[in-house]
Amino acid sequence: MFLKHSCFSSALQLRIVYHRRASYLMTISPISEPVLALSLLLLTLTAVATLSPPERPYNILMMLPVSSKSHRNVFMPLATELTKRGHKVTILSNHPPEDDNTKITYIQHGLSHTREETLNVFEIRDDASKMLDFFSHILPLVARDFYKIPVVKQLYDNRDGFDLIVIDNLCNEVVLPFTYNKTFITVATAGLEPMHSAVMGNILNPSYATTGLELFRTPLTFVERLKNIFYTIAFPIYWIHLVVVPSSQEEISKQFPYLPSLTAMNRNQSLVLLNSHFSMFSSLPLVPSQIEVGCMHCRPGKPLPKDIDEFVSGIEPVIYFSLGSVTRAETMPSQYKKIFVSVFSKLPYKVLWKFDQQVQHLAKNVMIKNWMPQQDILAHPNVKLFISHCGMLSTQEAMFHATPVLALPVFVDQPKNAQQVEINGIGKTLVWEQLTEELFIDTIKELIRDHSYQENVSRISATFKDQPQSPVERAVFWTEYVIRHSGALHLRSPELELSWVQVLHLDILLM
Repeated sequence: MFLKHSCFSSALQLRIVYHRRASYLMTISPISEPVLALSLLLLTLTAVATLSPPERPYNILMMLPVSSKSHRNVFMPLATELTKRGHKVTILSNHPPEDDNTKITYIQHGLSHTREETLNVFEIRDDASKMLDFFSHILPLVARDFYKIPVVKQLYDNRDGFDLIVIDNLCNEVVLPFTYNKTFITVATAGLEPMHSAVMGNILNPSYATTGLELFRTPLTFVERLKNIFYTIAFPIYWIHLVVVPSSQEEISKQFPYLPSLTAMNRNQSLVLLNSHFSMFSSLPLVPSQIEVGCMHCRPGKPLPKDIDEFVSGIEPVIYFSLGSVTRAETMPSQYKKIFVSVFSKLPYKVLWKFDQQVQHLAKNVMIKNWMPQQDILAHPNVKLFISHCGMLSTQEAMFHATPVLALPVFVDQPKNAQQVEINGIGKTLVWEQLTEELFIDTIKELIRDHSYQENVSRISATFKDQPQSPVERAVFWTEYVIRHSGALHLRSPELELSWVQVLHLDILLM
């Protein structure tokens, strides 16, 4: 629930008090009944009518050809809300739909090597070069095969019928030919990255803006600033100029020799919706074309399924354990499974364990399922700890629902998110290679018994929810805004018109 600010809130003399599981409690000081009734009516109308009706139905294409299920989950609230406002939405993805929204047209392209099921994250987690090798191998194959798919070719030939194209900005350069001479925006599903921010004409200062490779607590030390400058420069050079994009560009140029480069087309995006928020993550300077809409997917909890509800009821604290959709049971080394089973059996708590494999000798205080309603579980008052891989969405949900976190990050951005958990004082991080039963038990008990973690995450949750509009409302507004204003070129940063030499004043420094 998001507090709707208006001129009437001061007249009502509202006192907003945050409670972990009840969102907001309002107490109203005595005023005359007619004034109260009228003020409440106007306040309600202001709350529900924050967006004016669109001028006409728009036709919008969303493209996620190389994206995980979690990335798709960032898009879905926006897509759903756009259809509620009368717009037509088509989603091209590498995953089948998981909801029954008949107003959205789903197209699954069928390239199996773009699915995260092909990843063994425990094999590549301890070596970043293996992850980069994976993408440098897969993305050119996608570029080679993508436009040969009949449904994709048909969509490309009819792209002029769309008012707007929306793209996941992570690893999806292959779809940029769709955007040639078209209005398009991107969604930064992993939040704000310096490499992508530079594309928007906002070069972030590496003295405080860290990359996805490692997060440092500000102020950075000399050594940390040195490392961060290296990451900030080296990663874009590898990705954009040396390996990944050039190899994809080679395949694209064979099919579309008349198009500008992928890098040039990417710089023509009108706006980026950032899956981040300053109350949860770092506060960074943004240009008008960068809009924070973090937690679009977050929502209040719903009633739990009967079996889970009965299990979590009672006086015992409950722990929820999930490593997300990419980390599969079959790829987890057996020694870790043994540690989890043994530790959970020794805890004086109940444990809900999302795991896609049956486990023998499971203690009675543990319930295991291959799928669980994560947000509904985190919203339950008895759930006191979330043991998580710290994917972006899971980390946001933990903060939204005010649940402390024990982080077991696996790969990609998860270690950085886990570091943010520690910086925010809402949890602790354990390293897989150092995981022992004793350390695991001690950390769990500390996070549940030390109330400072709960207090910190409750404060962050309250701060995040104190917004004049919900993230999805903000995303809808700016999506429609870009269409209404023919690409909204006035939002573009003047930095985009300058060369690197001019931006960094290298010509002046060398005088």
